[in-house]
Amino acid sequence: MASQAIESHRAGAEIVTGDAACRKKSVELLEELGLPKGLLPMEDIQEFGYNRVTGFLWLVQRKKKVEHTFKKIKQTVSYAAEVTAIAEKGKLGKITGVKTKELMLWLSVVEVYVPEASPEKVTFKTGTGLSDTFDATAFAFGE
Repeated sequence: MASQAIESHRAGAEIVTGDAACRKKSVELLEELGLPKGLLPMEDIQEFGYNRVTGFLWLVQRKKKVEHTFKKIKQTVSYAAEVTAIAEKGKLGKITGVKTKELMLWLSVVEVYVPEASPEKVTFKTGTGLSDTFDATAFAFGE
């Protein structure tokens, strides 16, 4: 069941369903935005939507959540059943449904961006104001 936030952005949005089509569209969008293609390694995605006017994007997966470890940086990330964000060139902001594990704590990731001056780097910002920068190759598709 999609949240109220998603429902309010459906009008005029490009929406695809089915895991293969959703994965393809999400990777295409990340590439278009200049973000690493493996940034959203979600599984069994039911729906992907993107409203170009508002920049709002969403992914809905069948499972309650999926955890993925980016091996090159030994970082575990949790993706909720519903992930939303505002997309713009080089950035995903106002992210919901994504958490990263730091020591023993799960911290919400609220922003991901690739600095224009350093396209080989990706910075993640948490709700606590902490941020961490990694080599973009750690988030290549299939990593």
